[in-house]
Amino acid sequence: MRRFVPVLTPLSFLGLVLAVGASRAAEDPAPPAGQTYTGAKKCASCHFKQFMTWKKDKHSKVFDLLPDKYKTDATCLKCHSTGYGTPTGFKDIKSTPDLAGNTCEICHGPGSEHEKVAQKYGKEKLTAAQEKEVRDSMWLMLPENVCVKCHLTKAHKESATPPELRAKD
Repeated sequence: MRRFVPVLTPLSFLGLVLAVGASRAAEDPAPPAGQTYTGAKKCASCHFKQFMTWKKDKHSKVFDLLPDKYKTDATCLKCHSTGYGTPTGFKDIKSTPDLAGNTCEICHGPGSEHEKVAQKYGKEKLTAAQEKEVRDSMWLMLPENVCVKCHLTKAHKESATPPELRAKD
């Protein structure tokens, strides 16, 4: 007798993640407007375990994958850096090195207010009200489909990646 085993393909898994993220984002209050990008090292000061997991992930290295001639190309930087094209986002590797690659703020949005709110509590154990205040200062997950801004070639759009850098099938 054969058993049916449900399998999540990468595409269906992505759909599930996006659906859960969208429903969570709808429940979350919007963080304060006007925040600035702070960079992954600032996040690491409180979220070290998550930072170390991220450091091993390929998204942390996407800027380093770019050949030098593309490290200033706006088309590439939209997907290979954090916040490129925004007032406080990635500018260049010399002036904003902590925003090179896909950092925490790609998914959670700029974190300046979160950092400010969290700092006033230091390392103390937070009450439920304090934890809510800290969590509400930043998105748990941005309420937009962040992943497909760059991962869209499997769908309907042509890749912006130069042909010589595309993976060979």
